[in-house]
Amino acid sequence: MANLELSIAPMHRIIKKAKADRVSESAAKALAIALEDIGIRIAKEAIEYAMHAGRKTVKSEDIEIAKRKVVGK
Repeated sequence: MANLELSIAPMHRIIKKAKADRVSESAAKALAIALEDIGIRIAKEAIEYAMHAGRKTVKSEDIEIAKRKVVGK
């Protein structure tokens, strides 16, 4: 497995917050992998928006726009 940037314990808490009674270690790891993948896709889109605006700095607005494009909400 690749070295994850996201810790597993918060993944357990997120799944529990979604009302799961129990959470396996593999489920928590799978969520970390999925969220990291989505996060990277959002970050790449946000970088493109910042560059298009002539900036090197990624702003929260770039992330919001990228999130809507990647996640659809």
